[in-house]
Amino acid sequence: MTLIALLLALLAEQLRPLAARPLIVRLLDSAAERAVARFNDGSAGNGRFAWLLLVFGGTLGTAFAYWVLWELHPLLAFVFNVAVLYLCMGFGNDSRLFSEIHLALRMGELARARDLLAEWRGGRYDAAGVNEVARMSIEMALVAAHRRVFGVVFWFVLLPGPSGAVMYLAARALHALWGARADADFGDFGRFARTAFEALDWVPVRITATVFSVMGNFEDAIYCWRSQAVLWPDRSSAILIASGGGALGVRLGMPVHESGVIVDRPEMGLGGEAGVEHMQSTVGLLWRALFVCLFLLVLLGAAGWVGR
Repeated sequence: MTLIALLLALLAEQLRPLAARPLIVRLLDSAAERAVARFNDGSAGNGRFAWLLLVFGGTLGTAFAYWVLWELHPLLAFVFNVAVLYLCMGFGNDSRLFSEIHLALRMGELARARDLLAEWRGGRYDAAGVNEVARMSIEMALVAAHRRVFGVVFWFVLLPGPSGAVMYLAARALHALWGARADADFGDFGRFARTAFEALDWVPVRITATVFSVMGNFEDAIYCWRSQAVLWPDRSSAILIASGGGALGVRLGMPVHESGVIVDRPEMGLGGEAGVEHMQSTVGLLWRALFVCLFLLVLLGAAGWVGR
């Protein structure tokens, strides 16, 4: 049932992609704002308490709802599984933006590609060239595919019902809202959100990077992962970008024009400079990685069925 629910959620995501900020994300944002207003005194302890209240509260609440629906009828629990998993993914919007940027670059519409990248990534890219736009789009796609699909699927499979997917989504949201903040008045309130998400994502991000490596140039991907990931501030993103760049045989990272300044970034990956042609290769890599993950779930399900 887990595999079927996953397939239906993925199909729904392709047929009807969620908005950039779907309902579940808006609810999390609202709850996070109220938690900050209520608990933030600049201390790490209150940040830990607020994180546990929101993330564990949402996880346990989802697990309880799944159990109640299962007791009423397994079909209700299955529909709940599909619906919540669909709401927790949201890669369809990223996929749409990536495809539109790719098409704009192929048609020579650089200004439109820059605007789409700004909508997706934030910031301004008025001075970014074709290769820079392609490079940043590939980086965004690699990270978004993990955080909106592979990471969600990992915890969905591991915990009962859709509670694992909700836990990962909530932890990811609080990491973005609290963990990434460095302003003085916010204090250490977001430190636990950053540490907790890194811990929850430690295994999934390495599984995703391994699949990227197997589906592309394995030796280059592993080399880039081991030697370059330490150079990037966000370690999980670094692992995905380095292994993805090595697997694709393309150089990512490097300085880019962003919001009127040149942002210096380390080089990631190996091979030629990123271009429009590498964007299509990225799509192929992500689809192959997804098929491999689904195939592994089929094998696990078959092994469990045979072992009964």
